[in-house]
Amino acid sequence: MIFNNPLVSSHGSQDYDAAAECATAIKPPSAGVLYFDAAARPQSAEGVVGNSDVLAGMVAQIEMVAPTGTTVLVEGETGTGKELVAHAIHRLSVRSSRAFIKMNCAAIPASLLESELFGHEKGAFTGAWMRRAGRFETAHGGTLFLDEIGDMPVELQAKLLRVLQEHEFERLGRSSTVKVDVRVIAATNQDLALLVEEKKFRADLFYRLNVFPISVPPLRQRVKDIPLLVEHFIGLLNQRMDKQITCIPSGSMEALIRYRWPGNIRELQNVIERSVVQTPGHVLRLCCLPVGGGPSRSLWRMRSANIS
Repeated sequence: MIFNNPLVSSHGSQDYDAAAECATAIKPPSAGVLYFDAAARPQSAEGVVGNSDVLAGMVAQIEMVAPTGTTVLVEGETGTGKELVAHAIHRLSVRSSRAFIKMNCAAIPASLLESELFGHEKGAFTGAWMRRAGRFETAHGGTLFLDEIGDMPVELQAKLLRVLQEHEFERLGRSSTVKVDVRVIAATNQDLALLVEEKKFRADLFYRLNVFPISVPPLRQRVKDIPLLVEHFIGLLNQRMDKQITCIPSGSMEALIRYRWPGNIRELQNVIERSVVQTPGHVLRLCCLPVGGGPSRSLWRMRSANIS
């Protein structure tokens, strides 16, 4: 048994046991402390860290679809790492030496989204002082990652559908057609099928994007991966902040495994970074761990002391 702590010894949960068994990169505990073995860092495939069964299934899908050039729809909750999946698909594809262009459809005003995607000619609209290439042109020969695709305005979805089907479009203010060779990977944290029923997303675009869907599991379904992710983040932060953190109290790891992580990997990464910032020595001081399993105000009280 890797962990000698109450979580593993008393709860008997399969998830908790799996988390303990996966922590082969951590030496046996001494006095309730887990030591990191620098020579046995968790291995990652194209940046995806973990060895749980659910993650292995997702990685197999990535490796299957990456070389094909097929359009991919990445689905998952906020903070699960959908962009990381898109990057992995690109790096494993024949387009890996070409551009990987990303655009968040929810972060750009609807009035500017068409210009961002397809570009515009000088004078196409007020403020268009020069010709500008859009994301599709910039991604020619490479991959275009459209994040939060469910937030794209319905009136623009028909133009996106045409590019996916015909591989051509017109810039704003130009009548001639621009041909492009772009692989599209879209991502969403919404239920696109439900949006189709509600007439908020075009059915034909949904079917065109949903050629090869990949579901990214939430962290609560990857409990086995938490110790590996913790070590991975601490290793990165040690380098970035010139720290020398080598171990973590077993009670702190227990607390990390027990928490439900509604913000998923992004939330875990933020908690570890705050803890590393406030740790002066070699033993991680776990700070600001949310109490409970959900985002309500009462569950987000913070602990600022060592959990041991």
